[in-house]
Amino acid sequence: MADPILSVRDLVTYFRPEEGVVRAVDGASFDLYPGGTLGIVGESGCGKSVTARSILRIVDRPGEVESGEILLRRDDGGIVDLAKIDPRRREMRAIRGGDIGYVFQEPMSSLSAFYTIGNQLMEAVRLHRAVTTKEARQRAVELLQLVGIPRPEQRVDAYSFELSGGLRQRVMIALALAAEPRILIADEPTTALDVTTQAQILDLIRRIQDERRLAVILITHDMGVIAEMADTVAVMYLGKVVESGPVDAIFHAPRHPYTQALLRSIPSVLAEPRSRLATIAGSIPHPYARPEGCPFHPRCARSIAGVCDRTVPVVTKLDERHEVRCVLYGRPAEAAE
Repeated sequence: MADPILSVRDLVTYFRPEEGVVRAVDGASFDLYPGGTLGIVGESGCGKSVTARSILRIVDRPGEVESGEILLRRDDGGIVDLAKIDPRRREMRAIRGGDIGYVFQEPMSSLSAFYTIGNQLMEAVRLHRAVTTKEARQRAVELLQLVGIPRPEQRVDAYSFELSGGLRQRVMIALALAAEPRILIADEPTTALDVTTQAQILDLIRRIQDERRLAVILITHDMGVIAEMADTVAVMYLGKVVESGPVDAIFHAPRHPYTQALLRSIPSVLAEPRSRLATIAGSIPHPYARPEGCPFHPRCARSIAGVCDRTVPVVTKLDERHEVRCVLYGRPAEAAE
């Protein structure tokens, strides 16, 4: 297997408002391989988007990457740790867009309503390339054509509010690809889109990935999207990766009770008519009231009293690529602080 193009090791990102500490990402680790798709899945509030923003060092204050490694393999084979680069330095600004493109979750709030989409694309192009205004405009038209926007020569002068949700999402993908990055991070790229448009956006990402051998990180709460798109999966809960492995292992042999609960909650065409959908008991804890021990134990049907509520499980390697963080799988747990 090729070396990872991106390796995240024990990433910790905390927010420190006056009310207390929010441990948004609390020791996440995973690898992304060239040409592969890593799906990061979990409920809202589990730290998926903060993990992605931490990689690009664009976490909003009072959030900050506190520790861990974000190892990016460059074209020349060298490795740079993004966690050690000042987010304001030119080197980090060049990596954003140049090496790693980001498709933000909300196109309407990410695109400016005061500038045409062409102007925004041209700005992204000229930030990473020494081109004239005419060349940048031509590149903007090519990008709109790449992502399948009809009549790109006319649409380049349109404003974001003149486009449908699906077309705005395509513009966001075009912006992320403006400097031909090697990695694309797509944060909930199909949220608030109808089913047909969702399928079109996913097909678009897959086609561009195949054409350019992009490595993709796909962030979603939709297990169906993960099953369709991902090669490997990282399941997150309260800032930790509780299970990771190949997509087939996660779907056909899930080990962590949280992963199993997520899969049970997927509607099935084979279910009895009018039968109730399975749900996960309880809800995500308040950020300032995290449970001791295993963070999932208050909602877990397999929780062991006196163990899960007192100890923090460590990672157990089930095979070469499948790992789980749960006391049910053999390794002793470390004492909770």
